[in-house]
Amino acid sequence: MSIRPEYILTLSCPDQRGIVHSVSGFLANHGCNIIDSAQFGDAQSATFFMRVHFAVEDSSVSDSALREEFAALGANMQMNWQLHDAHHKPRVMLMVSKIGHCLNDLLFRYKSGLLPVEIKAIVSNHTDFYQLAASYNIPFHHLPLAAGAPAEAKQAQEQKVLDIVASNDIELVVLARYMQILSPQLCDALKGKAINIHHSFLPSFKGAKPYYQAHERGVKLIGATAHFVTGDLDEGPIIEQDVERVDHSMEPETLTAIGRDVECVVLARAVKCFVEHRILLNGHKTVVFK
Repeated sequence: MSIRPEYILTLSCPDQRGIVHSVSGFLANHGCNIIDSAQFGDAQSATFFMRVHFAVEDSSVSDSALREEFAALGANMQMNWQLHDAHHKPRVMLMVSKIGHCLNDLLFRYKSGLLPVEIKAIVSNHTDFYQLAASYNIPFHHLPLAAGAPAEAKQAQEQKVLDIVASNDIELVVLARYMQILSPQLCDALKGKAINIHHSFLPSFKGAKPYYQAHERGVKLIGATAHFVTGDLDEGPIIEQDVERVDHSMEPETLTAIGRDVECVVLARAVKCFVEHRILLNGHKTVVFK
């Protein structure tokens, strides 16, 4: 039994009358049935955003014809649009250092079918998780980078990262507690397809030992932030955040344990939103259709 073609259309364009009517009319006229649809008009930027999941029910409508004919509508309404195969599982690369809770969580969700992805590689500047990678039959790439390494060594190491991305046709890079600052050049190369998990609410408690900083300040909430990677450290467009309530009786180690659970959930949500094409960039912000 053949699987009927399904697509996810994402678009943004100047806000104007008739966008939803034009898109839904186009799909109806091309033998397509809308499964779900979401839209948002941002009054501040005067930009309209839309995500449509639809099925092609007319077997005479080809993929190429759908794309070519929608291009005319897109050009007429000044759309920035993409058409994704809804059955395609994006190819993902995970990067990690010596803290493995997010890596473990993503691998479990992948193996159990909760994340519709294909994990093609795990990259680390340490060897701590090579056995874990082997247990999932995923290639592990050890790319060491010594503390205080010269710029030439960092450039060579990052080029190897890009080589792995290219050779595996990677569509998403996930920094699952990869504790290296990426160069502006690598950030540019991965623009829009690299997600990082930050162990607090941005921009609070930057740097090392954030939960110890939080403990010193007597916080009553701790949280985590998943965001796109940019050249501005920990300031990329935010995708997902969450919190847990804490109190004065908790030691830094307890806060760390609670925080790591939050990080896992937030990062997994962000990755799922990405692979389901629910995230659209809106300047320095994101529109995330849940």
